[in-house]
Amino acid sequence: MRPIETRYARSGDVRIAYQVVGQGSFDLVFVPGFISNLDLHWEDEGYTRLLKRLSAFSRLILFDKRGTGLSDRVDAHNLPSLETRMDDVRAVMDAAGSGRAALLGSSEGAPMAMLFAATYPERTRALALYGGYAHFHKWVMSPERLNAFIEMAETAWGTGATLPHFAPSRVDDAHFAQWWARFERLSASPTAAATLARMNADVDIRHILSVISAPTLLIHRRNDARVDPDASRFLAQKIPGARLVEIPGRDHPIWTGDVDGVADLIEEFLTGERAVGEVDRVLAALLVTRIYDTARLGDRMWSERSQRFQETWRLLVGRHGGRSAGLHGELMISRFDGPARAIRCAAALREAAQEIGVASAQGAHVGEIEVRGPPVGMTARVAMQLASHAGRGDIIASRLIADLAAGSGLHFTDAGRISVDELEEPLVLVHATSEQHLEPACRPKPKAAEPAALTARESEVVSLVADGKSNAAIAAELRLSEHTVKRHVANILLKLDLPSRAAAAAFSARHPGPHGP
Repeated sequence: MRPIETRYARSGDVRIAYQVVGQGSFDLVFVPGFISNLDLHWEDEGYTRLLKRLSAFSRLILFDKRGTGLSDRVDAHNLPSLETRMDDVRAVMDAAGSGRAALLGSSEGAPMAMLFAATYPERTRALALYGGYAHFHKWVMSPERLNAFIEMAETAWGTGATLPHFAPSRVDDAHFAQWWARFERLSASPTAAATLARMNADVDIRHILSVISAPTLLIHRRNDARVDPDASRFLAQKIPGARLVEIPGRDHPIWTGDVDGVADLIEEFLTGERAVGEVDRVLAALLVTRIYDTARLGDRMWSERSQRFQETWRLLVGRHGGRSAGLHGELMISRFDGPARAIRCAAALREAAQEIGVASAQGAHVGEIEVRGPPVGMTARVAMQLASHAGRGDIIASRLIADLAAGSGLHFTDAGRISVDELEEPLVLVHATSEQHLEPACRPKPKAAEPAALTARESEVVSLVADGKSNAAIAAELRLSEHTVKRHVANILLKLDLPSRAAAAAFSARHPGPHGP
Protein backbone atom coordinates (compact mmCIF):
# COMPACT_ATOMS: atom_id res chain seq x y z
CA MET A 1 0.00 0.00 0.00
CA ARG A 2 1.09 3.56 -0.56
CA PRO A 3 2.85 5.37 2.31
CA ILE A 4 0.53 7.20 4.71
CA GLU A 5 1.29 10.91 5.02
CA THR A 6 2.29 12.04 8.51
CA ARG A 7 1.43 15.58 9.58
CA TYR A 8 1.86 17.60 12.75
CA ALA A 9 -0.63 19.46 14.92
CA ARG A 10 0.41 22.09 17.45
CA SER A 11 -0.86 21.61 21.00
CA GLY A 12 0.58 24.47 23.02
CA ASP A 13 4.33 24.27 22.52
CA VAL A 14 4.25 20.59 21.54
CA ARG A 15 3.99 19.05 18.09
CA ILE A 16 1.71 16.02 17.81
CA ALA A 17 2.19 13.66 14.84
CA TYR A 18 -1.00 12.37 13.19
CA GLN A 19 -2.24 10.49 10.13
CA VAL A 20 -5.62 10.32 8.39
CA VAL A 21 -6.73 7.12 6.65
CA GLY A 22 -10.01 6.20 4.94
CA GLN A 23 -12.96 8.16 3.60
CA GLY A 24 -15.87 6.99 5.73
CA SER A 25 -18.96 9.08 6.49
CA PHE A 26 -17.84 9.96 10.03
CA ASP A 27 -14.56 10.60 11.85
CA LEU A 28 -13.04 8.11 14.28
CA VAL A 29 -10.11 9.21 16.45
CA PHE A 30 -7.92 6.35 17.71
CA VAL A 31 -6.35 7.27 21.06
CA PRO A 32 -3.49 4.73 21.53
CA GLY A 33 -2.17 3.06 24.64
CA PHE A 34 1.12 3.22 26.54
CA ILE A 35 3.43 3.66 23.53
CA SER A 36 2.90 3.98 19.78
CA ASN A 37 4.69 4.81 16.55
CA LEU A 38 2.63 5.81 13.54
CA ASP A 39 5.13 4.46 11.01
CA LEU A 40 5.93 1.20 12.78
CA HIS A 41 2.26 0.26 13.22
CA TRP A 42 2.00 -0.50 9.53
CA GLU A 43 4.77 -3.10 9.75
CA ASP A 44 2.83 -5.45 12.05
CA GLU A 45 0.16 -7.58 10.40
CA GLY A 46 -2.22 -7.40 13.37
CA TYR A 47 -1.96 -3.62 13.71
CA THR A 48 -2.32 -3.18 9.95
CA ARG A 49 -5.38 -5.43 9.96
CA LEU A 50 -7.01 -3.38 12.70
CA LEU A 51 -6.36 -0.04 11.01
CA LYS A 52 -7.61 -1.31 7.65
CA ARG A 53 -10.80 -2.59 9.24
CA LEU A 54 -11.46 0.67 11.08
CA SER A 55 -10.67 2.86 8.07
CA ALA A 56 -13.01 0.80 5.88
CA PHE A 57 -16.07 2.35 7.56
CA SER A 58 -14.71 5.65 8.94
CA ARG A 59 -12.31 8.49 8.33
CA LEU A 60 -9.72 7.25 10.79
CA ILE A 61 -7.51 9.78 12.58
CA LEU A 62 -4.40 8.33 14.21
CA PHE A 63 -1.85 10.11 16.38
CA ASP A 64 1.10 9.51 18.68
CA LYS A 65 0.50 10.92 22.15
CA ARG A 66 3.02 13.47 23.39
CA GLY A 67 6.11 11.68 24.61
CA THR A 68 5.73 8.78 22.16
CA GLY A 69 6.54 7.83 18.58
CA LEU A 70 6.87 10.72 16.16
CA SER A 71 5.53 13.36 18.55
CA ASP A 72 7.56 15.68 20.79
CA ARG A 73 8.88 14.35 24.09
CA VAL A 74 7.87 15.71 27.48
CA ASP A 75 9.93 17.23 30.30
CA ALA A 76 10.64 14.43 32.78
CA HIS A 77 10.86 17.03 35.55
CA ASN A 78 7.59 18.78 34.67
CA LEU A 79 5.05 16.12 33.77
CA PRO A 80 1.92 17.36 31.97
CA SER A 81 -1.46 16.68 33.54
CA LEU A 82 -4.02 14.35 31.98
CA GLU A 83 -6.06 17.45 31.05
CA THR A 84 -3.10 18.80 29.06
CA ARG A 85 -2.56 15.48 27.32
CA MET A 86 -6.28 15.15 26.64
CA ASP A 87 -6.23 18.48 24.84
CA ASP A 88 -3.88 16.91 22.28
CA VAL A 89 -6.99 15.08 20.99
CA ARG A 90 -8.70 18.41 20.37
CA ALA A 91 -5.60 19.81 18.65
CA VAL A 92 -5.37 16.82 16.32
CA MET A 93 -9.09 17.00 15.48
CA ASP A 94 -8.75 20.70 14.69
CA ALA A 95 -5.73 20.09 12.47
CA ALA A 96 -7.52 17.27 10.65
CA GLY A 97 -10.64 19.37 10.12
CA SER A 98 -12.82 17.23 12.37
CA GLY A 99 -15.60 19.03 14.19
CA ARG A 100 -17.18 15.95 15.78
CA ALA A 101 -15.86 12.41 16.03
CA ALA A 102 -16.24 9.05 17.65
CA LEU A 103 -13.32 8.16 19.92
CA LEU A 104 -11.66 4.76 20.28
CA GLY A 105 -9.59 4.78 23.45
CA SER A 106 -7.31 1.79 23.91
CA SER A 107 -5.72 0.97 27.27
CA GLU A 108 -4.03 4.16 28.57
CA GLY A 109 -5.81 6.00 25.76
CA ALA A 110 -9.20 5.22 27.33
CA PRO A 111 -8.89 7.72 30.25
CA MET A 112 -7.94 10.45 27.75
CA ALA A 113 -10.94 9.57 25.57
CA MET A 114 -13.31 9.59 28.55
CA LEU A 115 -12.00 12.93 29.81
CA PHE A 116 -12.40 14.40 26.31
CA ALA A 117 -16.00 13.15 26.12
CA ALA A 118 -16.79 14.74 29.48
CA THR A 119 -15.06 18.01 28.55
CA TYR A 120 -16.26 18.31 24.93
CA PRO A 121 -19.63 16.48 24.73
CA GLU A 122 -20.61 18.48 21.65
CA ARG A 123 -17.59 17.12 19.78
CA THR A 124 -17.99 13.51 20.88
CA ARG A 125 -20.18 11.29 18.70
CA ALA A 126 -19.56 8.07 20.66
CA LEU A 127 -17.01 6.31 22.85
CA ALA A 128 -15.51 2.87 22.22
CA LEU A 129 -13.18 1.90 25.05
CA TYR A 130 -10.93 -1.16 24.87
CA GLY A 131 -9.07 -2.46 27.95
CA GLY A 132 -9.64 0.86 29.71
CA TYR A 133 -9.66 1.97 33.32
CA ALA A 134 -10.44 4.96 35.51
CA HIS A 135 -7.75 4.57 38.19
CA PHE A 136 -4.24 3.31 37.40
CA HIS A 137 -3.09 1.96 40.76
CA LYS A 138 -6.39 0.17 41.46
CA TRP A 139 -6.70 -1.71 38.16
CA VAL A 140 -3.31 -1.67 36.42
CA MET A 141 -0.34 -1.62 38.81
CA SER A 142 0.23 -1.06 42.49
CA PRO A 143 2.95 1.48 43.37
CA GLU A 144 5.33 -1.39 44.13
CA ARG A 145 4.74 -3.12 40.79
CA LEU A 146 5.03 0.21 39.01
CA ASN A 147 8.45 0.88 40.55
CA ALA A 148 9.63 -2.58 39.46
CA PHE A 149 8.30 -1.97 35.94
CA ILE A 150 10.07 1.41 35.72
CA GLU A 151 13.34 -0.13 36.95
CA MET A 152 13.07 -2.82 34.29
CA ALA A 153 12.29 -0.22 31.61
CA GLU A 154 15.32 1.85 32.55
CA THR A 155 17.68 -1.15 32.37
CA ALA A 156 16.23 -3.40 29.63
CA TRP A 157 14.12 -1.11 27.45
CA GLY A 158 14.45 -1.81 23.73
CA THR A 159 15.09 -5.52 24.16
CA GLY A 160 11.43 -6.54 24.20
CA ALA A 161 11.56 -7.11 27.96
CA THR A 162 8.07 -5.66 28.48
CA LEU A 163 6.40 -8.15 26.11
CA PRO A 164 5.37 -10.64 28.86
CA HIS A 165 3.56 -7.79 30.66
CA PHE A 166 1.45 -6.98 27.60
CA ALA A 167 1.18 -10.04 25.33
CA PRO A 168 2.36 -13.17 27.18
CA SER A 169 1.03 -15.54 24.51
CA ARG A 170 3.34 -13.95 21.92
CA VAL A 171 6.57 -14.35 23.90
CA ASP A 172 7.54 -17.47 21.94
CA ASP A 173 6.72 -15.84 18.59
CA ALA A 174 10.25 -14.85 17.54
CA HIS A 175 9.06 -12.62 14.68
CA PHE A 176 6.63 -10.69 16.88
CA ALA A 177 9.13 -10.46 19.76
CA GLN A 178 11.68 -8.92 17.40
CA TRP A 179 9.09 -6.41 16.18
CA TRP A 180 8.10 -5.61 19.78
CA ALA A 181 11.72 -4.78 20.66
CA ARG A 182 11.82 -2.32 17.74
CA PHE A 183 8.42 -1.02 18.82
CA GLU A 184 9.87 -0.20 22.24
CA ARG A 185 12.96 1.52 20.81
CA LEU A 186 11.15 3.58 18.16
CA SER A 187 8.21 4.55 20.37
CA ALA A 188 10.13 5.91 23.35
CA SER A 189 13.59 6.07 24.86
CA PRO A 190 14.20 4.39 28.25
CA THR A 191 13.84 7.74 30.00
CA ALA A 192 10.70 8.56 28.03
CA ALA A 193 9.19 5.14 28.83
CA ALA A 194 9.79 5.64 32.56
CA THR A 195 8.31 9.14 32.30
CA LEU A 196 5.21 7.84 30.51
CA ALA A 197 4.71 5.20 33.20
CA ARG A 198 4.86 7.87 35.92
CA MET A 199 2.39 10.05 33.97
CA ASN A 200 -0.06 7.17 33.64
CA ALA A 201 0.26 6.39 37.35
CA ASP A 202 -1.46 9.71 38.10
CA VAL A 203 -4.62 8.72 36.24
CA ASP A 204 -7.79 8.86 38.36
CA ILE A 205 -10.92 9.99 36.53
CA ARG A 206 -13.53 8.20 38.63
CA HIS A 207 -15.17 11.53 39.49
CA ILE A 208 -16.05 12.43 35.88
CA LEU A 209 -17.63 9.15 34.72
CA SER A 210 -21.20 10.09 35.61
CA VAL A 211 -21.16 13.17 33.36
CA ILE A 212 -20.24 11.26 30.19
CA SER A 213 -23.27 11.49 27.93
CA ALA A 214 -21.95 9.90 24.72
CA PRO A 215 -23.07 6.36 23.80
CA THR A 216 -20.35 4.08 25.18
CA LEU A 217 -19.15 0.59 24.31
CA LEU A 218 -16.68 -1.17 26.60
CA ILE A 219 -14.58 -4.11 25.38
CA HIS A 220 -12.30 -6.08 27.69
CA ARG A 221 -10.53 -9.43 27.49
CA ARG A 222 -11.49 -11.71 30.35
CA ASN A 223 -7.93 -12.61 31.32
CA ASP A 224 -6.22 -9.36 30.33
CA ALA A 225 -2.56 -9.53 31.39
CA ARG A 226 -2.19 -5.81 32.06
CA VAL A 227 -5.54 -4.26 33.04
CA ASP A 228 -7.86 -6.03 35.46
CA PRO A 229 -11.23 -6.77 33.75
CA ASP A 230 -12.90 -5.32 36.85
CA ALA A 231 -11.78 -1.95 35.54
CA SER A 232 -14.27 -2.11 32.66
CA ARG A 233 -16.95 -3.61 34.90
CA PHE A 234 -16.61 -0.53 37.10
CA LEU A 235 -16.86 1.76 34.06
CA ALA A 236 -20.01 -0.06 32.93
CA GLN A 237 -21.61 0.68 36.29
CA LYS A 238 -20.63 4.35 36.40
CA ILE A 239 -20.99 5.59 32.78
CA PRO A 240 -24.69 6.13 32.02
CA GLY A 241 -25.97 3.63 29.45
CA ALA A 242 -22.58 2.01 28.84
CA ARG A 243 -22.55 -1.54 27.45
CA LEU A 244 -19.76 -4.00 28.31
CA VAL A 245 -18.67 -6.89 26.09
CA GLU A 246 -16.12 -9.29 27.54
CA ILE A 247 -14.19 -11.38 25.04
CA PRO A 248 -11.75 -14.29 25.40
CA GLY A 249 -8.02 -13.66 25.63
CA ARG A 250 -5.20 -12.51 27.86
CA ASP A 251 -3.03 -10.44 25.49
CA HIS A 252 -3.65 -6.78 26.21
CA PRO A 253 -2.86 -4.83 23.00
CA ILE A 254 -5.92 -4.21 20.85
CA TRP A 255 -4.07 -5.29 17.70
CA THR A 256 -3.26 -8.80 19.03
CA GLY A 257 -5.56 -11.77 19.30
CA ASP A 258 -8.91 -11.75 17.52
CA VAL A 259 -8.52 -8.38 15.79
CA ASP A 260 -11.48 -9.01 13.49
CA GLY A 261 -13.74 -9.81 16.43
CA VAL A 262 -12.87 -6.51 18.12
CA ALA A 263 -13.29 -4.58 14.86
CA ASP A 264 -16.68 -6.23 14.30
CA LEU A 265 -17.92 -5.03 17.69
CA ILE A 266 -16.70 -1.48 17.08
CA GLU A 267 -18.14 -1.33 13.56
CA GLU A 268 -21.57 -2.56 14.64
CA PHE A 269 -21.61 -0.12 17.58
CA LEU A 270 -20.65 2.91 15.49
CA THR A 271 -22.59 2.15 12.29
CA GLY A 272 -25.54 0.17 13.60
CA GLU A 273 -24.80 -2.58 11.13
CA ARG A 274 -22.92 -5.83 11.39
CA ALA A 275 -19.67 -6.03 9.49
CA VAL A 276 -20.08 -7.39 5.98
CA GLY A 277 -18.68 -10.91 5.86
CA GLU A 278 -15.49 -11.55 3.95
CA VAL A 279 -16.26 -13.12 0.59
CA ASP A 280 -12.65 -13.97 -0.24
CA ARG A 281 -12.17 -16.48 2.56
CA VAL A 282 -11.86 -20.23 2.26
CA LEU A 283 -11.55 -23.21 4.57
CA ALA A 284 -7.99 -24.48 4.47
CA ALA A 285 -5.54 -26.58 6.45
CA LEU A 286 -2.44 -24.71 7.56
CA LEU A 287 0.82 -26.48 8.31
CA VAL A 288 3.53 -24.59 10.20
CA THR A 289 7.01 -26.11 10.17
CA ARG A 290 10.04 -25.09 12.17
CA ILE A 291 13.51 -26.59 12.29
CA TYR A 292 16.20 -26.19 14.87
CA ASP A 293 19.78 -27.21 15.43
CA THR A 294 20.23 -29.95 18.02
CA ALA A 295 23.81 -30.87 17.04
CA ARG A 296 25.30 -27.42 17.75
CA LEU A 297 26.41 -26.95 14.18
CA GLY A 298 28.53 -23.98 13.25
CA ASP A 299 26.81 -20.95 11.76
CA ARG A 300 27.89 -21.77 8.22
CA MET A 301 26.84 -25.43 8.34
CA TRP A 302 23.52 -24.53 10.00
CA SER A 303 22.85 -21.89 7.34
CA GLU A 304 23.55 -24.39 4.57
CA ARG A 305 21.29 -27.04 6.08
CA SER A 306 18.55 -24.53 6.80
CA GLN A 307 18.65 -23.30 3.21
CA ARG A 308 18.61 -26.86 1.91
CA PHE A 309 15.58 -27.68 4.05
CA GLN A 310 13.69 -24.61 2.85
CA GLU A 311 14.24 -25.71 -0.74
CA THR A 312 13.02 -29.21 0.13
CA TRP A 313 10.05 -27.71 1.99
CA ARG A 314 8.88 -25.81 -1.08
CA LEU A 315 9.28 -28.91 -3.25
CA LEU A 316 7.41 -31.26 -0.92
CA VAL A 317 4.60 -28.77 -0.26
CA GLY A 318 4.00 -28.53 -4.00
CA ARG A 319 4.24 -32.29 -4.34
CA HIS A 320 1.43 -32.73 -1.83
CA GLY A 321 -0.88 -30.27 -3.55
CA GLY A 322 -0.17 -27.39 -1.19
CA ARG A 323 1.18 -23.89 -1.52
CA SER A 324 4.05 -22.24 0.31
CA ALA A 325 2.42 -19.34 2.12
CA GLY A 326 5.62 -17.66 3.27
CA LEU A 327 7.99 -17.39 6.19
CA HIS A 328 7.11 -15.92 9.56
CA GLY A 329 10.45 -15.51 11.29
CA GLU A 330 11.77 -19.07 11.73
CA LEU A 331 8.39 -20.59 10.86
CA MET A 332 7.52 -21.93 7.40
CA ILE A 333 3.80 -21.72 6.63
CA SER A 334 2.03 -23.77 3.96
CA ARG A 335 -1.63 -24.21 3.12
CA PHE A 336 -3.57 -27.17 1.75
CA ASP A 337 -7.08 -27.81 0.50
CA GLY A 338 -7.48 -30.73 2.88
CA PRO A 339 -6.05 -31.85 6.23
CA ALA A 340 -4.89 -35.28 5.00
CA ARG A 341 -2.57 -33.67 2.46
CA ALA A 342 -1.18 -31.37 5.14
CA ILE A 343 -0.41 -34.27 7.49
CA ARG A 344 1.15 -36.41 4.76
CA CYS A 345 3.32 -33.47 3.76
CA ALA A 346 4.30 -32.96 7.41
CA ALA A 347 5.42 -36.60 7.63
CA ALA A 348 7.49 -36.20 4.46
CA LEU A 349 9.05 -33.02 5.83
CA ARG A 350 9.93 -34.79 9.07
CA GLU A 351 11.79 -37.46 7.13
CA ALA A 352 13.50 -34.87 4.95
CA ALA A 353 14.68 -32.95 8.01
CA GLN A 354 16.21 -36.11 9.46
CA GLU A 355 18.01 -36.80 6.20
CA ILE A 356 19.41 -33.26 6.10
CA GLY A 357 20.52 -33.42 9.73
CA VAL A 358 18.19 -30.99 11.47
CA ALA A 359 15.25 -31.44 13.83
CA SER A 360 11.71 -30.50 12.88
CA ALA A 361 8.56 -29.66 14.81
CA GLN A 362 5.22 -29.04 13.12
CA GLY A 363 1.71 -27.85 13.90
CA ALA A 364 -1.45 -28.14 11.80
CA HIS A 365 -4.87 -26.54 12.14
CA VAL A 366 -7.86 -26.01 9.89
CA GLY A 367 -10.02 -22.91 9.61
CA GLU A 368 -10.95 -19.97 7.43
CA ILE A 369 -8.20 -17.89 5.85
CA GLU A 370 -8.13 -15.18 3.22
CA VAL A 371 -7.66 -16.27 -0.37
CA ARG A 372 -5.15 -13.49 -1.06
CA GLY A 373 -2.08 -12.60 0.93
CA PRO A 374 -0.27 -14.52 3.65
CA PRO A 375 -2.39 -16.38 6.22
CA VAL A 376 -3.32 -14.15 9.15
CA GLY A 377 -5.94 -14.33 11.86
CA MET A 378 -6.79 -16.95 14.41
CA THR A 379 -6.27 -19.99 12.16
CA ALA A 380 -2.68 -18.95 11.46
CA ARG A 381 -1.99 -18.02 15.08
CA VAL A 382 -3.26 -21.37 16.35
CA ALA A 383 -1.16 -23.30 13.82
CA MET A 384 1.94 -21.31 14.80
CA GLN A 385 1.26 -21.90 18.48
CA LEU A 386 0.97 -25.64 17.84
CA ALA A 387 4.30 -25.65 15.98
CA SER A 388 5.91 -23.85 18.91
CA HIS A 389 4.34 -26.38 21.28
CA ALA A 390 5.52 -29.42 19.28
CA GLY A 391 8.64 -31.26 20.35
CA ARG A 392 11.42 -32.68 18.22
CA GLY A 393 9.98 -34.78 15.41
CA ASP A 394 6.39 -34.13 16.52
CA ILE A 395 3.47 -33.37 14.26
CA ILE A 396 0.85 -31.80 16.51
CA ALA A 397 -2.61 -31.06 15.13
CA SER A 398 -5.92 -29.84 16.44
CA ARG A 399 -8.62 -32.46 16.95
CA LEU A 400 -10.53 -30.89 14.05
CA ILE A 401 -7.77 -32.03 11.69
CA ALA A 402 -8.28 -35.64 12.82
CA ASP A 403 -12.05 -35.37 12.53
CA LEU A 404 -11.89 -34.04 8.97
CA ALA A 405 -9.26 -36.62 7.96
CA ALA A 406 -11.42 -39.57 9.01
CA GLY A 407 -11.15 -42.39 6.49
CA SER A 408 -7.85 -41.16 5.06
CA GLY A 409 -5.81 -43.94 6.62
CA LEU A 410 -3.91 -41.50 8.84
CA HIS A 411 -3.42 -42.37 12.48
CA PHE A 412 -3.87 -39.94 15.38
CA THR A 413 -3.25 -40.32 19.10
CA ASP A 414 -4.28 -38.08 21.96
CA ALA A 415 -1.82 -35.27 22.78
CA GLY A 416 -3.66 -33.50 25.57
CA ARG A 417 -4.93 -29.94 25.51
CA ILE A 418 -3.47 -26.47 25.17
CA SER A 419 -4.87 -23.05 26.08
CA VAL A 420 -5.27 -20.73 23.10
CA ASP A 421 -5.70 -17.04 23.77
CA GLU A 422 -8.84 -16.44 21.70
CA LEU A 423 -10.68 -19.68 22.53
CA GLU A 424 -13.01 -20.12 25.46
CA GLU A 425 -12.02 -23.76 26.06
CA PRO A 426 -8.61 -25.47 25.80
CA LEU A 427 -7.89 -26.84 22.33
CA VAL A 428 -7.83 -30.64 22.08
CA LEU A 429 -4.64 -31.86 20.39
CA VAL A 430 -3.55 -35.02 18.61
CA HIS A 431 -0.24 -36.49 17.51
CA ALA A 432 -0.33 -37.28 13.80
CA THR A 433 1.51 -40.26 12.31
CA SER A 434 1.65 -41.78 8.85
CA GLU A 435 -0.50 -44.65 7.60
CA GLN A 436 0.40 -47.44 10.00
CA HIS A 437 -0.71 -50.38 7.87
CA LEU A 438 1.74 -49.35 5.15
CA GLU A 439 4.77 -49.59 7.41
CA PRO A 440 6.08 -53.16 7.78
CA ALA A 441 6.17 -54.25 11.42
CA CYS A 442 9.62 -55.74 10.90
CA ARG A 443 11.99 -55.93 8.01
CA PRO A 444 15.56 -57.06 7.42
CA LYS A 445 18.30 -54.51 7.77
CA PRO A 446 20.63 -55.27 4.88
CA LYS A 447 22.33 -52.56 2.93
CA ALA A 448 19.66 -50.40 1.31
CA ALA A 449 18.95 -51.12 -2.32
CA GLU A 450 19.76 -48.56 -4.96
CA PRO A 451 16.89 -46.68 -6.62
CA ALA A 452 17.34 -48.87 -9.73
CA ALA A 453 15.91 -51.78 -7.73
CA LEU A 454 12.41 -50.39 -8.21
CA THR A 455 10.31 -51.72 -11.04
CA ALA A 456 8.68 -49.33 -13.50
CA ARG A 457 5.30 -49.80 -11.78
CA GLU A 458 6.83 -49.19 -8.35
CA SER A 459 8.43 -46.02 -9.67
CA GLU A 460 5.01 -44.81 -10.81
CA VAL A 461 3.52 -45.61 -7.42
CA VAL A 462 6.24 -43.85 -5.41
CA SER A 463 5.89 -40.77 -7.60
CA LEU A 464 2.15 -40.65 -6.90
CA VAL A 465 2.80 -41.19 -3.18
CA ALA A 466 5.08 -38.14 -3.32
CA ASP A 467 2.21 -36.22 -4.92
CA GLY A 468 0.24 -36.77 -1.72
CA LYS A 469 -2.30 -39.15 -3.24
CA SER A 470 -4.07 -41.82 -1.21
CA ASN A 471 -4.02 -45.50 -2.10
CA ALA A 472 -7.53 -45.24 -3.51
CA ALA A 473 -6.53 -42.32 -5.76
CA ILE A 474 -3.40 -44.14 -6.95
CA ALA A 475 -5.43 -47.26 -7.65
CA ALA A 476 -7.93 -45.27 -9.73
CA GLU A 477 -5.22 -43.49 -11.71
CA LEU A 478 -3.22 -46.65 -12.49
CA ARG A 479 -6.33 -48.84 -12.86
CA LEU A 480 -5.20 -51.21 -10.14
CA SER A 481 -6.92 -52.61 -7.09
CA GLU A 482 -6.31 -50.81 -3.82
CA HIS A 483 -4.89 -54.04 -2.40
CA THR A 484 -2.30 -54.14 -5.21
CA VAL A 485 -1.30 -50.55 -4.49
CA LYS A 486 -0.79 -51.41 -0.81
CA ARG A 487 1.43 -54.31 -1.84
CA HIS A 488 3.49 -52.07 -4.14
CA VAL A 489 3.99 -49.52 -1.36
CA ALA A 490 5.09 -52.20 1.08
CA ASN A 491 7.58 -53.55 -1.48
CA ILE A 492 8.94 -50.03 -2.10
CA LEU A 493 9.58 -49.54 1.61
CA LEU A 494 11.34 -52.89 1.84
CA LYS A 495 13.50 -52.34 -1.23
CA LEU A 496 14.58 -48.85 -0.26
CA ASP A 497 14.90 -49.66 3.47
CA LEU A 498 12.60 -46.80 4.38
CA PRO A 499 10.50 -46.65 7.56
CA SER A 500 7.31 -45.13 6.22
CA ARG A 501 5.24 -43.91 3.31
CA ALA A 502 6.33 -40.35 4.18
CA ALA A 503 9.97 -41.39 3.87
CA ALA A 504 9.21 -42.75 0.41
CA ALA A 505 7.75 -39.40 -0.57
CA ALA A 506 10.85 -37.63 0.71
CA PHE A 507 13.06 -40.11 -1.18
CA SER A 508 11.17 -39.42 -4.40
CA ALA A 509 11.65 -35.68 -3.93
CA ARG A 510 15.40 -36.12 -3.42
CA HIS A 511 15.86 -38.45 -6.39
CA PRO A 512 14.17 -36.94 -9.46
CA GLY A 513 14.49 -38.98 -12.60
CA PRO A 514 13.21 -42.33 -13.81
CA HIS A 515 12.41 -43.47 -10.26
CA GLY A 516 11.52 -40.12 -8.75
CA PRO A 517 9.10 -37.31 -9.50
